[in-house]
Amino acid sequence: MLFFQFLLLASTVAAAGWLLARSADRIAEATGIGRLLIGSFLLAAVTSLPELSVDVAAVRAGFVDLAAGDLFGSSLMNLLILAVIDLSIRSGRRMLSREAASHALSATLGIALTALAGLAVLTAGRLPAVTLFGVGGWSWAILLAYLLGARMLFINQRIAVRLAAEARIGEPESSVEGSYALPPIWQSAVLFVTAAAVLFVTGPRLAHVAGALAEETGLGGTFVGTTLVAVSTSLPELAATVTAVRLGAIDLAIGNAFGSNAFNMVLFVPLDAVHDGPLFTEVSATHAVTAFAVVLATAIAILGQLYHGERRLPLIEPDACLMLLVLLGALMMVYSLS
Repeated sequence: MLFFQFLLLASTVAAAGWLLARSADRIAEATGIGRLLIGSFLLAAVTSLPELSVDVAAVRAGFVDLAAGDLFGSSLMNLLILAVIDLSIRSGRRMLSREAASHALSATLGIALTALAGLAVLTAGRLPAVTLFGVGGWSWAILLAYLLGARMLFINQRIAVRLAAEARIGEPESSVEGSYALPPIWQSAVLFVTAAAVLFVTGPRLAHVAGALAEETGLGGTFVGTTLVAVSTSLPELAATVTAVRLGAIDLAIGNAFGSNAFNMVLFVPLDAVHDGPLFTEVSATHAVTAFAVVLATAIAILGQLYHGERRLPLIEPDACLMLLVLLGALMMVYSLS
């Protein structure tokens, strides 16, 4: 019965993620903000709503390791999704190639935030606890790093848009688009908000079901949070990424994955706020394995983006394959240590 409830809730989350991707793509085109920023911030924040609602409920119920495992595991699953989709794309425009190099900045931000969270897991219990307004010092450091990184991304994208506009000076403008732009904006906005509300409502129930499954299976909160809960809360990212790729919105897909990983680490701040005492002091050190696996896999993704080689092995993407080895190896290590 619990497993049936889990599948039903997961299906609802996946459907909402599909709707989010389609509406986000229309919003990006209609507003001119760009798919990179829409994917890295708006779509990433909304597809992380299941993590927020699930993990707040989990922390309040006493499942701290379940919540931490979900955040780190969700980042792991996002990279796994990106690698698998990269392997499945059979065209001359690879996802983790230099055509996607503009996302290296957001990926680096994800590395920095995940590394901070990993250090917090390893050192919070050994260093003097520092809190401000009920939130630990490590959580404040993660939030500050995210805000500074977001500012850099906005400035970088603004410069890129300006340079692109200057390059188009003198070119004939198309008058085909724009005549029907306003209705789709409102329609897409309503659909986007509706899907976001569905994700937010479904999340808390999913936490209770996952917690009950963790107790029944005897696997413990660390492993179940890193796998079962992380897979379910990553379904919006999966649905959104697959939908974006089918629409040809590669920037939206990659921005959603890397942006979600960065935003996942920021979610430690509200979790720390609702937890009684510094959160990281009660998080299992095993989660550091997942954190640094995310760092390593993201670094491999950046190398795949920036590498200038033109020749690639037939039917094999070395960067994506290496990411898969790292991510699956991390899951095996977490299972062995749990």
